Amino acid sequence: MKEEFLHYIWKYKLYQNSDLRSTNNENIEILSQGAHNYDSGPDFFNAKIKIGNTVWAGNVEIHINSSDWYAHNHHTNKAYDNVILQVVQNDDKKISRTDGQTIPTLELRFDQSLLKNYDSLISKETWISCQEDINSVDSFTIQNWIEKLTVERLEEKSVRIEHLLKQTKNSWEEAFYIQIARNFGFKLNSDPFEQLAKSLPLIYLAKHKENLLQIEALLFGQAGFLEEESGDEYFEMLKKEYEFLKNKFKLKPIQKHLWKFLRSRPGNFPTIRLAQFAKLIYKSSALFSKILEIKAVKDFYELLQVSPSEYWKTHYQFNKESVKKIKGIGKSGIDIILINTIIPFLFVYGKSKGLLELQDRAIEFLEYMKAEKNSIISRWNELGIKTANAFETQALIQLKNKYCNHKKCLNCRIGNNLIRGKK
Repeated sequence: MKEEFLHYIWKYKLYQNSDLRSTNNENIEILSQGAHNYDSGPDFFNAKIKIGNTVWAGNVEIHINSSDWYAHNHHTNKAYDNVILQVVQNDDKKISRTDGQTIPTLELRFDQSLLKNYDSLISKETWISCQEDINSVDSFTIQNWIEKLTVERLEEKSVRIEHLLKQTKNSWEEAFYIQIARNFGFKLNSDPFEQLAKSLPLIYLAKHKENLLQIEALLFGQAGFLEEESGDEYFEMLKKEYEFLKNKFKLKPIQKHLWKFLRSRPGNFPTIRLAQFAKLIYKSSALFSKILEIKAVKDFYELLQVSPSEYWKTHYQFNKESVKKIKGIGKSGIDIILINTIIPFLFVYGKSKGLLELQDRAIEFLEYMKAEKNSIISRWNELGIKTANAFETQALIQLKNKYCNHKKCLNCRIGNNLIRGKK
């Protein structure tokens, strides 16, 4: 038995609700079981419970055994003084508040098949616990859960954006610049890209927005790629520009060793991504303002389909010539930028400004985009869960990473369905 299972029974009123009595033999009527608290403090806030002839308003604490009250030191914590009822599986000890006043206790009784189904579910070591039974769950339940999960995923991404806004003194343009820079690192180099953006304020790039060479010099210089003493003509031009701009803005570059080239295709080398990023900044000043104005996904692809300057057509790294090739950002790369930066920023900006239209637009963009292709989505497809667009793939990524991987079947609507034995 896990305490979280008792939380589940209490939250969804799955206990035997007739003739409830406290362990002191007082009549109990649950008027409201309260709101589930996921932080520190009592497990359920603002419950309303009639005990005997008195209606109490306060909090509920749930334990496996009553004695857990003392094991968890609640008897010395005033945050638990407004607990009006302790709910347990086994009442093995009377409990009291910090002032010594006794707290009523209720032993929960419920259908044991619920516990059996739950134990069966979480004991499985398959890719997801319910993979043998998921197709027995009705499509309406799954679809409604998918809609909830996509919004939940956007809300989670909102936390990082709000943190960036605090760091940038509520500058949407600066925060967006940092996040899209991180996204240009495409996982392998996301951290150094973010460090680079934070070391090079957007305002410095904006001062040279009409000069691509100077933008490249600032980015490559701050990235630590212009530290060598010798190079080809283009390298030396960048180095000369950067030395001037570095002194002008009192810049300190990040360490070059942070960038990763190993296990990466040449087209994903950080030098290529930096050159593409430079071209995007050169092409689009006040980028976030432009993003807010775009109303069709196809316009994002036009905006982000940038190819680096002439030098990079014949190079993947400095001083190493290669076969000539235009190295633009592919559609899959643009999709990643849309999903991880642009759409979450639209959603958060709309939410913060009370612009429901922008929030809806963010959702619509996900619905318009094609389904993502990755290992997680492939496995879902193998299990018979098909996806039509990025809205659905984002939901399934959230489901796998935040619920299935941690066996949070009690918090999952699909898991709920199977625990209760619904088909």
